[in-house]
Amino acid sequence: MNELPNNPEKPDMGGAVVPPESYAAPASAGGPGEPRVPEGSGLGGILQKPQNVAIIALAVLLALQTWSTHTRFNRLREDVARTLQKDNASNAETAQAVRDVQEAAKELQVKVGVLENRQTEAQSQQAALEQMYQDISKNRDEWALSEIEQVLSTASQQLQLAGNVQGALIALQNADRSLSRADKPQFITIRRAIARDIDKLKALPSVDQPGMALRLDNVISQIDSLPLLSDEKPAEPIAPTRANPGGARSKGKTAAAPAEQSLARRVADTWRSWSHEMWDDIRQLIRVRTVENPDALMLSPSESYFVRENLKLRLLNARLALLSRNEGTFRDDLTSAQQMLEKYFDTKARSTQAAQALLRQVQANNVTIDVPDLSESLNAVRNYKSKP
Repeated sequence: MNELPNNPEKPDMGGAVVPPESYAAPASAGGPGEPRVPEGSGLGGILQKPQNVAIIALAVLLALQTWSTHTRFNRLREDVARTLQKDNASNAETAQAVRDVQEAAKELQVKVGVLENRQTEAQSQQAALEQMYQDISKNRDEWALSEIEQVLSTASQQLQLAGNVQGALIALQNADRSLSRADKPQFITIRRAIARDIDKLKALPSVDQPGMALRLDNVISQIDSLPLLSDEKPAEPIAPTRANPGGARSKGKTAAAPAEQSLARRVADTWRSWSHEMWDDIRQLIRVRTVENPDALMLSPSESYFVRENLKLRLLNARLALLSRNEGTFRDDLTSAQQMLEKYFDTKARSTQAAQALLRQVQANNVTIDVPDLSESLNAVRNYKSKP
């Protein structure tokens, strides 16, 4: 390191630095008493050396750097302090927010637990509903076929026992309508079997049971008014007919005056009138009738009542046999009723003849017919149900 000059710079009174040249006075002007300043001493001499300038510049830069660093450090410290204050406030807010979040999280956890329980219940209910729906969808066809089978079985029993063709036909049509609403191709076989049974029932001869029952009811209601042989009364006397005195004369002539009639003529007319009246009275007293069963004329009022009631019972039994399609009993009761009408009732009366005509119309109809069974439809339903 270079050494500094021995003679430092001397400041003047005003504090200004005097250059080294001012220290050395010219030889002519200098006196013997002034000291001589060596060359190269002072600030100028120092600045003339590059090493000194570099040192000074370095010192200045170092001072500036130190001052700048100190300033930056102070600013940084102030910034850090402010940042710490902000951070503390933020930490306090964050701690409060964390506490709030923790409390909210606890509440949410409670709510989530409740929701999970409800979700579990809902899932279990949904699973139960799905299982139920699957069971329903699986057994829907079986239930429908079971119902159709029950209907067809009942219709078949009614058809065989009571011959209810219309009831069986309605049952088959309802079953076919139910299968058509299902609209499933696997039911085509069952519908074909039902259609064949419907065609069989429609091809049967019709039996007018309601009409026959109404005719029997009509006859039963007329029994009390039908005349019995024992109830016959004498006929009313016929009014006598007066002979016209001028009847023998030709038409267009005027009748003769009473004064001009002869006494014999008047006597003959009077006798003829009396004889007619007497003959009518005798006819009312004596009547000759031909009766196959004389006991029918000797019925008492109580016996007549029982005859009518027995006839009603016969016809009621015939009506029951008609509804139950018991043709043997039906024919026997109607035959007995016809015999009772011919034996105890006046067959010449119009009411009796009308009752006999109604009974003959009923007897002319067939009560029983050969009805088919519904086994084809029933077998088709049962075969479909037996399939896995």
